[in-house]
Amino acid sequence: MTFKEKIQLGKFLVTSEIGPPKGIETKTILEDAELIRGRVDAINVTDLQSSVMRLGSLAVCSLLKQKGFEPIFQVTCRDRNRLALQSDILSAAALSIENLLILTGDHTTLGDHPEAKPVFDLDSVQLLQVVRKLQEGFDMQANKLEGSAPKFCVGAVVNPGADPLEPQIIKMEKKIEAGAEFFQTQAVYDINIFEIFLSKIKHLKTTILAGIVLLKSAGMARYMNENVAGVTVPQNLIDEMSAAPKEDRAKRSIEISARLIKELKPMCQGIHIMPIGWDKKVPLVLEAAGL
Repeated sequence: MTFKEKIQLGKFLVTSEIGPPKGIETKTILEDAELIRGRVDAINVTDLQSSVMRLGSLAVCSLLKQKGFEPIFQVTCRDRNRLALQSDILSAAALSIENLLILTGDHTTLGDHPEAKPVFDLDSVQLLQVVRKLQEGFDMQANKLEGSAPKFCVGAVVNPGADPLEPQIIKMEKKIEAGAEFFQTQAVYDINIFEIFLSKIKHLKTTILAGIVLLKSAGMARYMNENVAGVTVPQNLIDEMSAAPKEDRAKRSIEISARLIKELKPMCQGIHIMPIGWDKKVPLVLEAAGL
């Protein structure tokens, strides 16, 4: 059963994430993928996450597809103009990659090549509209594609903790109108904030996968509170991480993540786990959460 079919059937979804390496050695990430085979419904492959130069998402998606996994090709608007974006999306279809996650992307000044020129020729809503056009058999200039049209399951992102929240909801509406079939959220640590978000999007018929980022330390939690827009780590979670001896931090992080997942599961249609380098701990989180 494909990821799209699972969404259409209303199945509770579990996805995880892989960050391509800064080089061509893929042995480790493919080994990490094997650890969650059969445990997740799809694996996101990030597209130059944090604006750091890495191996391309499309190449890693292709490798995962060859190994029998269901990849989600993340596509950011940051690095490519409309020609290259359309070309890469068609390339994905030619490689039998059927799932896309459309994002704007972090600015290049945040990465390891801060002097790189950002492109942002299209924004995420416009690119969603382009993907819909491609699926109708035309490029964005209404030129007909040769042969059969590509078919995708298309997702987008949303930040449920944004303040103010209304612009996020307006953009969600535009993304759904443009063809988004599911949403993965920014990290959720405060259940009350997520409940408020859900109460304000009751009118939207879509699939929400709540984001889980594994906390590595109390310092990481404080950093996210101060520097990551829309992310609030409650003080009780910071205290939990602070109280854990260094050798027990990973175990405590897994416990916290599993507890959050159990609380979030009745509220949404899925969970998206972002391990941020702790890929080998994802199976432990799934096990502790009963997934």
